Formats: sequence, structure tokens, C-alpha cells
Amino acid sequence: MSREFPIGLTPPDWLVRNLRPQQAPVNKAAVVRAAIAMALPLAIGLTTGYPAYGALASMGALSGVIGDTADAYRMRILNIAVPQFFGAVGVTLGALVYGHGWYAVTVVTGIALLSGMISTIGAVASVSGLLLLLNCVVGAGLPLPRPWWLAPALMTGGGLLVLLLALLAWPLRSGVPERSAVAAAYRTVGTLLAVSGRDHIEEYDEARRAVTQSLNQSYDLILARRARHHGRSPELTRLLAQLNAIIPVVEAAPAAHLAARPLPPEIPAAVHHLAQAVETGHTGPTALHLPVPTTETARAVDHALRHTAEVVTAPDVDPRGIDDRLGRPAALGIRTARAARNVVLSANSWRYGLRLAVCIGIAQALVSLIPVPRSYWVALTITFVLKPDFGSVFSRALLRALGTVAGLVIAAVVLAEVPMGWWDVLAMLLLAPLIPALTPRGYGYQTAAITPVILLLSDILNHQGTALLLPRLTDSLLGCAIALTAGYLLWPESWRTRVGDRLADAVADTARYVETAFTADGDPAERARMRRRLYRDLSVIRTEFQRALTEPPPTGRRAAAWWPLVVAVERIVDATTAARVRVRHGAARPSAAEITQVVLQLRELSEGVRDAETLTPVRTDLTGPAGSVLEPLRQEVAAARSIASPH
Repeated sequence: MSREFPIGLTPPDWLVRNLRPQQAPVNKAAVVRAAIAMALPLAIGLTTGYPAYGALASMGALSGVIGDTADAYRMRILNIAVPQFFGAVGVTLGALVYGHGWYAVTVVTGIALLSGMISTIGAVASVSGLLLLLNCVVGAGLPLPRPWWLAPALMTGGGLLVLLLALLAWPLRSGVPERSAVAAAYRTVGTLLAVSGRDHIEEYDEARRAVTQSLNQSYDLILARRARHHGRSPELTRLLAQLNAIIPVVEAAPAAHLAARPLPPEIPAAVHHLAQAVETGHTGPTALHLPVPTTETARAVDHALRHTAEVVTAPDVDPRGIDDRLGRPAALGIRTARAARNVVLSANSWRYGLRLAVCIGIAQALVSLIPVPRSYWVALTITFVLKPDFGSVFSRALLRALGTVAGLVIAAVVLAEVPMGWWDVLAMLLLAPLIPALTPRGYGYQTAAITPVILLLSDILNHQGTALLLPRLTDSLLGCAIALTAGYLLWPESWRTRVGDRLADAVADTARYVETAFTADGDPAERARMRRRLYRDLSVIRTEFQRALTEPPPTGRRAAAWWPLVVAVERIVDATTAARVRVRHGAARPSAAEITQVVLQLRELSEGVRDAETLTPVRTDLTGPAGSVLEPLRQEVAAARSIASPH
């Protein structure tokens, strides 16, 4: 007879969310690269009689494996090579202060401040800051081989081996990842059109979020980190034009959905057909069997889709007529100077840098006063847990502890049963692929995969065997405890600063979007950029809310209460876009008074969100002419104003 758990034993929602594995495909090529890049240095070290050198190179390869996440080949150079440079600087500085007591504490703490500040710039800078601090901690905590340049050279060489393996197929597959990303964006749009107009609100919202994420990824892949003008690359020019061409179709989707009439199946089928043409690079005549449009919404979808087909199949694209829909990026030198200025002047970068520096300083001071075996693991744990772009600090500390325990079980078997020597190479061939395979599942799974690899390499350097296990557990738990107290509990980020202000800014931007959406003399490209920025910002806010949901009360409970407002703001943007599309294809333009009324309500909502700790319902009477294109928008704004949270 089955029994139900008592209510008191039911795990809380925030804990369940933390432990739930994420669904993600396994990158088989990355798995193979990890196995080769981390086992080959060990084999070379054993062959030449310097196994410790091979272990250091494998440690460098580990950092390359962690950073091997980009699809485009040119982005892999940035994602792997740039962090390796910072890692080499970090291990050099750490080795210079090894064994110098409080000098080492001061230097490592200063590096932590710098690492934390530059980590707020972007993805590449984040990994670079991570490696700068990690390798500095390793250099300050381990006796590395002399001369001073040998350890940095070995570790950098291991990381560059990962880069070399990642670039082997570039001559044969140049441009393939970019084409695949744009084709994937087309397919998500096809899925969105397939569910538009149906009575499945959650399914439509999920499809729209998938479109936003796919477009963000595609634009970033083609534009965000380019150092040269895209007009110099005909392939990127074509892909950029094809990506821009699908935007009118995306804008027509909300209008089709609000019409509450499913689109004919030929329309999403045509988008999938165009996606195949993008992926294969096909140009030339393409037969689109589209039904004759009979309504203004159907005309909008038909017009946008035919324009997309013309761009996809055009043999030549003029780069002078291409707009990137994100604003043309400045020259590389200007962007670098701008990023440096933002880091120095940003309160957010100083706040995170100081949090990280305080925690690292406490850890380094603690292990200097109290003899702790393999003490550098305390600071390493803090470095991994306190990452601003990697998720909730609380969640990462919890998952770090659980992942370490799971990884130690695997490591205990390896260290106890695997003889040293060539058997270590075989063990590495089996363990290293687990890192890229399990990393997409979540941070706890990544920790469980990395822990036995690190311990195996540490054993090759120190020959301590299973004696490494207990210190590893103790230091990891100590690092998690410091991160939770000095980096989380003692630095309670304001809810308004972390989430509320971001959401208030998004609502204010939405008001500006409504204000400019129906002007006859407005710039269409600027409106498109405004809409893209809005959805990108809302995507970031949604991610931050999802992180907050994994934290215990009161943060998690507050995030759950505010969550409906995030969804409501997304629907307001959708309703605005739908109304603009209808006007462009024959509907009557709304009056200035109608627009002003909606904008006023949105600005009041923005101010209320910025000033409130909890949401309170606000009754609002939004009225207008019957049959106005703004009627769905008024309903969405009224719904947003009426959202309340428990006190």
C-alpha cells in the first residue's frame, strides 16, 4: 500500500527547481575534443618522463573545455584564446607571491576585485575574469615548476590545444554554424505561426519566447562580436539580410494571433521551406503555395512572407542597404574604451567586484591563519560560486556542495582503483567527456563532472591518492559557507535594484514604443530596433526572475508574485506590434488621444513598479472607440495594472 509524504516532508518549490536537470542536447564534437585535449597532454608527459608537466597542460585544457561553448568558429577564437591570455597572467602573478603570506593575500584579493569588475562586461570578459582569478589562486596555492614562465606556458598550451581541435573543421564548415542559426530562427518563426490564432495561450507564449531567444542568438552570432564591417563578408551580408527579412513576419504573428483565427497550414510550411533554403544556401526561384489573403491580418502575413522569400532567394545582396536591426556597432577600439569606462564608472561592477574581493580576502586570510590542506580549493570554490552571470549565488552554493559530494564518490573509485601511469590516461579519456556532456544539465552536474578530473590531476602532481578526498570536501563546503555569508547574506541586493528597476525600465521603454509605433513619419528601422531591444531586455528580465525563483523565501516568493507582470508586459508589446501591423495594412489609425491615454497608464505603471516592494492592484478605466486597433492593447494594459501580489 502506497503512502503519501506528510506535508512537512514535501520539498519546497525552490529546492525542486534547483535540483531539476535542464534539458539540452549533447554536443558530440565538444565531447570528443574534451577527451583528446585532456588525455593527450598526459600521454605526452608520461612519454617524455614529465607527468607533472602533462598534468599542468591538462589543467589548461580544462579551462579551454569549459569555454568551448561557441558555435561560430571565429567566436571560438575569442571564447578560448582571450581567456587563456588572462589565465596566463593570473598564474604568473599568483606564482610570484607563492609562499609570501600576507603579500599573497593582498595580491589575490586585488585580482579578485579586478576579476569581478571585468566580469560584468560580457560573456568573453566574464570567462576571462574567471580564469584570471582561478589561475592566480592556483599559482598562489601550489608549488609550480620553475622557471616562472613554464607553468603559464604549459597551461596556455593546453587551452590552445582545445582551440586547435575546435578549429580543425573550419576550412570545411566555414559559415555553417551561422547559416544553421539563421535557419533555426526561421523554423521557430514557422512554429510560432503554426500556433498563432489558436486557443492555446501558453503554447503561443512559449513559441514567441523561443523566437526571441533564437533571434538573439542569431544576431549575436553574426554581429555582436564582429571587429570588421559586415559588408566585407558576402556570406555574413546575405545572412544578415535574411535575418532582417524574417522580422516583418515575426511582427505580423501577434496580429494573426489576436485575430483568433488559425493561419492556413501552407503559411508555416512556407517558412520551414525558406529555412531549408537558408541552411543549404539555395538561391533562385522558390515556389510558395500561399492562399489568397482576405483580411488585413492575412495581408500582413502574406506581404511579409513574400518579401522574405525574395530576400532568401536573391542571388546578390547589396551591403549598403543592410541595417543590422541592433544599431551598427562602433569600431573595436571605441567599444573597448567604452567597456573600460563603464566598468570603472558602473556601480554594478564595483558592487560585484567588492563582493568577490571580500569573500576571496576572507578565504585567503583564513587559510593563512589556519593550516588547511590544499587551501587554494576554498578560493576556487568561491570564484565559481560568485559569478554574476552564472545564476543565483544561493543556488550555485547549494549545487556546488551537492555536486562536489557526487564527484567525490567517482573520484574515490578512480583514486583507489586506478594505478598511476598510463591508466591515468585511460581514466581521463573516460572522465573528461563528462564535462561538456553534463554541463548543459546544470551547475551541480558540471561540478560532479569536474571534481574527479581535478582530483586526478592533483594526484599526478602531489601523489596523495585518496587523502585528497576529505580536504576537497572540507574546503568546498568552507568556500560555499563563505560565499553564502559574506557574498550573499551580508550583501542583500535590493529587490528593486536587481529586478524591479529592470522591469520598470522595460515598462517605460514599452510606453515609448507605443508612443512612436503609430507615427506616420517615424523611422521603420528605428521602430524595429526598439522592438528588438524590448524583447531582448524582457528576455534578460525573465532569466533573472527564473534565477530568483530558485532562491528560498522571501526572494523566491516575491519573484513568483511578480512573475505575472513580466508576462503581461510581454503581451503589451505584442499587442502594440499587432496594432501597428494592422494599421499598416488598412486599419484605421488610432487618435492621438487614444495613444496618450495608454502611454500615461504605462508610465504610471512604470513608476509604481520602481517604487513598490510588493505589487498592489490598480483599477484603471481605459476606454476608446469601438473597433479600434488599440482595444486589445487597452485590455492588456488594464490586465497589467490589475495584477496584485500577496503581502
